[in-house]
Amino acid sequence: MPDRHRQLQPTSKVNTTFPPMPTSDKAKGAPTPADILLEAQTGAGVPVWLVNEARLAEGWPELAAAQRTWLKATGYAGATKKAALLPATDGTLAGVLFGIGQGRTGEPTGPSELLVGQLATLLPSGVYTLADRPPDAELAAIAWGLGAYRFRRYKAETGAAPAALRVSAGVDLSRVVTIVESVWLARDLINTPANDMGPAELEEAARTIGERHGARVTSIIGDALIDANFPMIHAVGRASSRPPRLIELTWGRSDAAKVTLVGKGICFDTGGLDIKPSSAMLLMKKDMAGAATALALAAMIMGLKLDVRLRVLIPAAENSIAGNAFRPRDVLKTRAGITVEVGNTDAEGRLVLADALTLADEEEPDTLLTFSTLTGAARVALGADLPAFYTNEDAFAAQIIAAGDSVGDPVWRMPFWKGYERQLDSDVADMGNVSDSPMAGSVIAALFLRRFVTRATRFAHFDIYGWRTAAAPLGPKGGEPQGARAALAVLEQQYGGSAGRARGGDT
Repeated sequence: MPDRHRQLQPTSKVNTTFPPMPTSDKAKGAPTPADILLEAQTGAGVPVWLVNEARLAEGWPELAAAQRTWLKATGYAGATKKAALLPATDGTLAGVLFGIGQGRTGEPTGPSELLVGQLATLLPSGVYTLADRPPDAELAAIAWGLGAYRFRRYKAETGAAPAALRVSAGVDLSRVVTIVESVWLARDLINTPANDMGPAELEEAARTIGERHGARVTSIIGDALIDANFPMIHAVGRASSRPPRLIELTWGRSDAAKVTLVGKGICFDTGGLDIKPSSAMLLMKKDMAGAATALALAAMIMGLKLDVRLRVLIPAAENSIAGNAFRPRDVLKTRAGITVEVGNTDAEGRLVLADALTLADEEEPDTLLTFSTLTGAARVALGADLPAFYTNEDAFAAQIIAAGDSVGDPVWRMPFWKGYERQLDSDVADMGNVSDSPMAGSVIAALFLRRFVTRATRFAHFDIYGWRTAAAPLGPKGGEPQGARAALAVLEQQYGGSAGRARGGDT
């Protein structure tokens, strides 16, 4: 193997900030969450009234007669996601009406406050305030920030600045900005093409986040993975000119509850020797979305100062094609000592995760979560907007589902179905990495991962898509750290944090 695979640190620094963004974009004045989400200030900002049936029934006593006439003349009826701009007598913008429907009409599910996210790019640039405090003013502010995101790293023009929101009185602005910044970070990482987001760049992003929060970040790179007993990560990434690595971030007091996040960091997936068709490679820059999601959740945990001992493990590699690529029917040894027969080189994510999970499990974490763009089968079953997740604990599953629904980050529980364990049998090794059957692919992948988790107190695996297929109130088409905000809500319930206290831990 070339000597370059023996390096223990990246050969060059990558120009990143938080969120990662090239200097040229900063020079253009690309906005940050702190530019869009502003402190509450009485009377400052164009008022926005959120319209539901009750509000329509009340009429508009706050409005001038001419403005009510304007609404009637333009036929505004308060339809969901429809806005009406109200003129002042001098021609300036006097106010906005915006339909939020009834109940759980958010995107993709959840409270109607989530629809507020659409206003950040729907309205003209300027500063706005919510005239009627919504039931969850914090969630409305988060939605506004998420909806304002745009990926402009490679655009000559950044376009008009998103509308800014003065948050409602009593909303913890620092907390809102931390959550929004963390999601923007993950979206930037996922949206960045593989030529600018390889294993080294992913490591540098982890280091940037770690430096911001005083975390320790280390890595094991190239052939050093063999010496450290991570053979699967090495096998998957060895065919790339950019060496694979295991990235580790740790933060928090050593005697706190142990929370470990493992994120799949396949920076590009050709499928290996079982090569994907070209159409299936078009979105493979997002195959590191699990790692981006883990980093986003880690940034939230550290930024909100949850009382945990956090550990993040990211096996980062490119699944490339070369003479030294791993092959179908190769038998690989894992860190756990289990041998795996490769039935398909395009099922590489579970291989790198197996070594990382084994390491995570060795210290018996209290909570172990994995995030990965693992199977197309999960998308066939549930579509792009609803990630599958797996856990053996019914109470934990119920927490995750309720939390995700409450913050507009939904997930759906799938079963660790024991009857499919035999699908991982191999004639020549301890197990295979795929089934011979085309059915239940997501379940079988989850069962594969679970074999490497024997000591963690509780374990959940999220099989995410990591991508929004169309623009919606909470963000544009593109990368999305699915499950991160849902997981944060659950962790805050158990380990403290402002949301856990404010919401009473009852989601």
